Amino acid sequence: MSSKTTVAVVLAVCLPLPIQAHDIYTHLLDGRGKSCCNDKDCRPAHYRVTSKGLQMFVDGRWIDVPSSAIQYLAIPSDTGETRGGHWCGGSAYERNFSNPDDGLYVTKCAILPPQSASVDLD
Repeated sequence: MSSKTTVAVVLAVCLPLPIQAHDIYTHLLDGRGKSCCNDKDCRPAHYRVTSKGLQMFVDGRWIDVPSSAIQYLAIPSDTGETRGGHWCGGSAYERNFSNPDDGLYVTKCAILPPQSASVDLD
């Protein structure tokens, strides 16, 4: 075996393999193909459909979710406590845009289970 081959084999065996992410949100992309979620800005969230459209329960309040942010898919490892609802985003206050009590939230993605796609949200 050549010395280059030996070095390559040793490195391949000795170097640690990448750890698989435990974040259930890393695979999610928004409508533009950009990552919309991670374990810091996404969370399970209860949801409801009102005459105004979709609302999700975030930080103790119901917030309106734009229809452009809604995706219908099952999240692997979802525990089911919110019937498959997940919200990704942040408060405008976190981005230094406003007062924390005004209820402004920026929704990156709203995930609903596939079976809810038949509900009219518009």
